[in-house]
Amino acid sequence: MTVYNLGSINADYLYQVPHIPAPGETLAATHLEKGLGGKGANQSVAIRMSGAEVLHIGAVGEDGAWLTARLRSLGVNTSGVAQLDGASGHGIISIAPDGENAITLFPGTNITISSDMVSSRLSEIGPQDWLVLQNETSQQRMAAALAKTKGASVVYSAAPFDADVVASVIDCVDILCVNEHEAASLIEARDLINFEDLGVGAMLITYGAQGAAYHDFVSKTVSVVEGHSVNVVDTTGAGDTFCGYFVGRLSQGDGPKKALKIANKASALQVTRPGTADSIPTLAEVLAFKP
Repeated sequence: MTVYNLGSINADYLYQVPHIPAPGETLAATHLEKGLGGKGANQSVAIRMSGAEVLHIGAVGEDGAWLTARLRSLGVNTSGVAQLDGASGHGIISIAPDGENAITLFPGTNITISSDMVSSRLSEIGPQDWLVLQNETSQQRMAAALAKTKGASVVYSAAPFDADVVASVIDCVDILCVNEHEAASLIEARDLINFEDLGVGAMLITYGAQGAAYHDFVSKTVSVVEGHSVNVVDTTGAGDTFCGYFVGRLSQGDGPKKALKIANKASALQVTRPGTADSIPTLAEVLAFKP
């Protein structure tokens, strides 16, 4: 059983700032760190840290060998990562003392992934496998449709939110992962009243410090976890950690309630550390964590 992840790979430049800059404001950063990031890479690392096997499908540029090497060092199978012409994706992240952040993304090679590349990487996906997608690469629709024809389960993070991309993918989705703001945008964009009208089998909604809820529209049940009180250092990647851990534990046979509890602890622990993919905790750390 393998989790395939068609996802972005970014170099994250994290700037510590006194506060999030206002429009037109020039602000001096007090510290700079560079690390592995991107919603896709973050989720792949979280999936792997949860104990699942994950094969990342993505692309880096001519400057991105270190990104692939870092993914590999964290246990992610990078045989699906290609080096393409151009610059790798990267993010400029401003982080305030309270942990809040503002992010500017350059997509780079993440959006030059071809359909042939995705097709070859998914050639062996089957009914026991999972496919994870986000909105920071090209070929989401093609990958989702191919995975469904082969009987795999499809998990889709509708972020960054784009109504047109959501509309093109959602009929192939088994589990939709969104935060509360994305959920509201989705309902508004599709002019719906109830989440079950989206047509997906289940939906994971994260509420930041307030926790998360998993809606199973097939069994008509809702599982809820409350957020843990922790010393927040950096919220970047918290949602990716939650989704990745949740999917990883489901793929390992955990039920939604157990997977939700573990993902909730993983996300709480991750925000106590600076950085994104590099700060995602191991399963042993999560299980030992006492919020």
